[in-house]
Amino acid sequence: MKHISILVPKGAVLGSIEGPRLVFSEVNALLQRMGQPPLFRIQLVGLTRETPVCGGLYTISTDLLIGDVERTDLVIIPAVDGNLAAAVETNREFLPWILARYQDGAEVASLCLGAFLLAATGLLKGRQCTTHWAAANDFRLMYPEVELIEDRLITDEHGIYSSGGAFSYLNLVLYLIEKYAGRDMAVFCAKVFQIDIERVSQSAFVVFNGQKAHADEPIKKAQTYIEDNYQEKITVDQLASMLALGRRNLERRFKKATANSVVEYIQRVKIEAAKNSLESSQENVNEVMYHVGYTDPKAFRLTFKRITGLSPKQYRDKYNRARAVVA
Repeated sequence: MKHISILVPKGAVLGSIEGPRLVFSEVNALLQRMGQPPLFRIQLVGLTRETPVCGGLYTISTDLLIGDVERTDLVIIPAVDGNLAAAVETNREFLPWILARYQDGAEVASLCLGAFLLAATGLLKGRQCTTHWAAANDFRLMYPEVELIEDRLITDEHGIYSSGGAFSYLNLVLYLIEKYAGRDMAVFCAKVFQIDIERVSQSAFVVFNGQKAHADEPIKKAQTYIEDNYQEKITVDQLASMLALGRRNLERRFKKATANSVVEYIQRVKIEAAKNSLESSQENVNEVMYHVGYTDPKAFRLTFKRITGLSPKQYRDKYNRARAVVA
């Protein structure tokens, strides 16, 4: 039997505690109906017996305190809310315990913003991780030594897992169930809880807001110029001249400040504008393409799919308001 320890941090998001508990429990329930013993022993583990979550709206009664658990097979770190740096500090007592359990052989999985707690243990240093796309900039600022793959839905590296934003943690739970109990069991749980088991990316859900939480004013000026003039052809040399910077200096500073190259930033701004048009207007794909400054349909489609994971047509069919009403 695998021992699963679901942590209950102070200020945790309730759904990312109860969701995994429900799905893992469903595996046990199915096995029981089949006359087989349960596969998982699921326990809620906290710093206190009664832990406030969701800004104090709810209180969770934990099964055990961290001092009661010396061995476990899987540690699940749920999402926390509010100020993330403060949430890490409030729950700092968990960190050495998580590290010790991993060193003892346990696997560790963070759900959504739980990645901030996981990264604070040092276990992610030099490794890949994902989290909610909306917190990507904050994560990079707090943990520059971690390779954040913000479009990824799940990461799996040396027994350390992470999931993308919000309810995509359910995909990681299914991934773990498939690993521990087999594909058939994972598919069954996907059907019971109506989860799209084939999702591998959160790219289609990302809203690009340029990273401006930095102090490099010339780079902010370049970002604003790109955002105000995305329909035009903008070159790196043009921006360098405008800012009286050398090209290499501009590119180095831009990447450091925004986590994107200049060209990537221009592309992301254009594609975000295209997404908005495809969601709200009746323009066809070519009209949208021209309005955001692309003239080559192939280049537009390839860039759009690389950034969103969908073709422009697929994106419009999925998110256009008028089409959704008709459907």
